[in-house]
Amino acid sequence: MTKYIPYIPYIPSEPIVIRKMLEVAEVNEKDIIYDLGAGDGRVLIIAVNDFNVKKAVGIEINDDRIKEAIENIEKNGVSDRASIIRGNFFELDISEATVVTLFLLTEVNEMLKPKFERELKPGTRVVSHEFEIPGWKPKKVEKIIDEKGRRHRIYLYEISRKK
Repeated sequence: MTKYIPYIPYIPSEPIVIRKMLEVAEVNEKDIIYDLGAGDGRVLIIAVNDFNVKKAVGIEINDDRIKEAIENIEKNGVSDRASIIRGNFFELDISEATVVTLFLLTEVNEMLKPKFERELKPGTRVVSHEFEIPGWKPKKVEKIIDEKGRRHRIYLYEISRKK
C-alpha cells in the first residue's frame, strides 16, 4: 500500500549547507549515505567527492529530478559509489544507511520517525536541513549563513539503542 506523500517543494540545498550537514554528521569513508528526496543528486556527489563515503544512495520520486541526478552523477564521475533509486522513500528499505540526510518539511520528518526507529541501526545519524524531527532531541543544532546571506539550521539526530 502506498503511503500518502504530502507535497514537498523542490528547493536544492546550497553546496555550503550540504558540506556543513555532512561535517556535523562526521561523515567519513566508512559511511553509507541515504538522501531522501535526492533532487539533482548534489548531496550524493558532495558526499563521495568531498567526504569519500563508501556509498551514496538517493531516493527520488520525480522523473525529471532522477534524470538530472543520473546525469550529474555521471558528469561528476561518481557512478561507482553514487546511485539514485526511483521510488517512495516511505516504502523503500533504508536499513543499510549509517547517515540519512533530509531537506523535507517538519510534517514529513514526523511521518518518517516510525520508519527510522524501525529500520535504522543504533548510532545511525539523521541530519536535517532546516526542519526538525518533532519529539526527538537533536544531538546538535548548527547555524550557517550561505553565500547569498540566507540563514540555515542543521539538526543532527542519532538513533538510540532499542529498548
